[in-house]
Amino acid sequence: MSDRILRPALVLGLLSCVGPFAIDMYLPAMPTIAAELGTTAQAMQGTIIAYFLAFGLAQLVYGPWADRSGRKPPLYAGITIFLLGSVFCTYAPTVEWLLIGRAIQGLGGAALMVVPRAIIRDLHTGPQATRLMAAVMMVISVSPMLAPLAGSGLIAVWDWRAIFGALALAAVASLVILALFQPETLRPADRRPINALEMRRGAAVLLADPLFMGLTFLGGFGMASFFVFIASASFVYTGAFGLSPTGFSIAFAVNAIGFFAASQMAGPLGLRHGAPTVMARASLGFAAFTVALFVLALAGMVGLWLCVAGLFLANACLGLIIPTAMVMALDEHGDIAGLASSLGGTLQMLAGGAMVAAVGPFFDGTATPMLGAIALCGVLVLALSRLVRSRQAAALA
Repeated sequence: MSDRILRPALVLGLLSCVGPFAIDMYLPAMPTIAAELGTTAQAMQGTIIAYFLAFGLAQLVYGPWADRSGRKPPLYAGITIFLLGSVFCTYAPTVEWLLIGRAIQGLGGAALMVVPRAIIRDLHTGPQATRLMAAVMMVISVSPMLAPLAGSGLIAVWDWRAIFGALALAAVASLVILALFQPETLRPADRRPINALEMRRGAAVLLADPLFMGLTFLGGFGMASFFVFIASASFVYTGAFGLSPTGFSIAFAVNAIGFFAASQMAGPLGLRHGAPTVMARASLGFAAFTVALFVLALAGMVGLWLCVAGLFLANACLGLIIPTAMVMALDEHGDIAGLASSLGGTLQMLAGGAMVAAVGPFFDGTATPMLGAIALCGVLVLALSRLVRSRQAAALA
């Protein structure tokens, strides 16, 4: 990997890790927190939804801000807000206060999603951008592999509040990394003033672009499948499958490794076969694996290892889909990359939050509702990939 890819991938990946760590470290503790605060699994899932919704809506602010002032000021603000939210969660006395703290974390963490995407667009386009996006995801992959284990270790030695204390320290480290190692990538000549009329025009262009919208929701429902898993897996794996918090952390890491390992192949495969072909084949595989796993669950045939193996294969397909969709969605909108990234991220997070909220009333502690929602995401991803492919073919005709 060349230094043009390696260095920004390492810096952007470390900055982008903060948001996933806020979710992944927290997962093993969810049943423990529910018991200590005297609340339900559905209420704890609500803290995940609060994070996602705040995370999604805040991106509408950070994107235009990054286009106006450069990439670094909104990053400083976002990390600081995330730090405050982490401190709030550390001392939350009830699940309602924890929900507020998680929303504050989401408001801050959003900057670390939308701004790095815009930085990638500043540096590269096309397959090179896909390679950088995949490399950033490789760095982020330490989160699902290490963060749950770190979280389970913290609750074993101290208690669940130590997790949020560790996240506050991670935010401080991110401020140092940003100050010392991340240069500004948006030239003053390319900065665009925040103008409500211009924003409406830019948003209108994006919302009227069927390719942008199709790719955004294609990636959004792909991400939603993982959000459903995140919100439900700790209760399913520890309750229905009888795993300890550490055992859950290992199973979660295995499921996530499929995604991040495959994401490293997105760039090379896109160069060899073309991004639309990679998207179409990966979407078909994702739908096939998720629907098959749900059908087996309905038949009562899904145990722990089949669940882990099936989700590993599905997430491997997802690892090809998401970085490709992100890059393709921004390729034609470089002049409003910040707005496009923020609007796309908001729509994706809202789709994910809506899917988690929709499955909540059906959650019974078993794997079947979780796998049913993931299969629905797979079907939607496949349908959108076919629609995007047909639009691209029509545009070339």
